[in-house]
Amino acid sequence: MLVTMGELLQKAKKGHYAVCAPSNADEISLRASIDAAKEAQAPVIINLNYTIHPDIKFFARMVRDIANETSIPIALNQDHGAKYEHAIRAIQAGFTSVMVDRSTLPFEENIAQVSEIVKVAHACGVTVEAELGHVGYAAKDDMDERSLTDPDQAKEYCERTKVDCLAVSIGTVHGTYKGTPHIDFDLLKKLNDIVEVPLVLHGGSGTGEDKLARACHEGICKINIGTDVMQKGRDAVLETEVSAPHFTLHSFYEGYKKELIRYMKMFGSAGQA
Repeated sequence: MLVTMGELLQKAKKGHYAVCAPSNADEISLRASIDAAKEAQAPVIINLNYTIHPDIKFFARMVRDIANETSIPIALNQDHGAKYEHAIRAIQAGFTSVMVDRSTLPFEENIAQVSEIVKVAHACGVTVEAELGHVGYAAKDDMDERSLTDPDQAKEYCERTKVDCLAVSIGTVHGTYKGTPHIDFDLLKKLNDIVEVPLVLHGGSGTGEDKLARACHEGICKINIGTDVMQKGRDAVLETEVSAPHFTLHSFYEGYKKELIRYMKMFGSAGQA
């Protein structure tokens, strides 16, 4: 069944676990994500970056059709929307949540732009995720202490924007790590103590099982997973016999699904559907 991300994360916050939000790009990754959720009996958030799929209306119809065939709670989230138009088109397409990324803007400008989208989204029954601080990209090496989320700013930000959940920067990065992954757990505790809405972690791939499991228990309610599940799908394809190329898509599906189930168990969401 299709639900909002807000519903899933409020339950996760009370239960001290996190919901997986795998990156999706097509029907194969979509079916792998939902089948993983069914097998693990876990809620799932289908993440689709606006620029990844050429027809988000078609993608949303696929999600609705598949979601309506299962009792597993599924949210459809537009990930890292960069423009006002991205959010509006996602809402029109039937997404149940939108992630508005204005993390590189000055604080007041970030609040102003996100607040406008929150008004529209909430009027349509759609929940909103925003980001404060900046989760950098490993390929760009653009993380430093200034990128981390300030707890007092985070409290003010959530109160003024009325967002339903907040992506925070506590040391992770998007993509494949160049060095040793780090999570600032002292900062996470401060954020969890002062911010009332569920907290989200981007850049989960490669961060380490112990670190991620601890983060879920200590306040993170949603973790985005992209690189690891996609790489496992790719690896499975590379292991497919050349004489059987027609199994390529199935191999990707199996590799992706298996890795996602591993993360669902790691995050504590398995059995929480």
